[in-house]
Amino acid sequence: KLLILKIDAGDVVECRQIVAGIRNYYKPEDLIGKNIVIVNNLAPAVLRGVESHGMLLAAKEENNLTIVTTEKDIKPGSKIQ
Repeated sequence: KLLILKIDAGDVVECRQIVAGIRNYYKPEDLIGKNIVIVNNLAPAVLRGVESHGMLLAAKEENNLTIVTTEKDIKPGSKIQ
């Protein structure tokens, strides 16, 4: 059920690892190049033995889950207001 995502969050580190329970809804290749909305000011958490440094935002209704994305291209690390 979990996917390990490597994302550019505008940090000084090359990429940020986020573990998300979206495998039943998304294939890894469908997420490449998407601008997703994440929360990155959380303490790291370990999910099933894998460290996660943030949480992606998604909306779920019944059996449908949709990742929150940006309408336009925006610089990685931009703040949500």
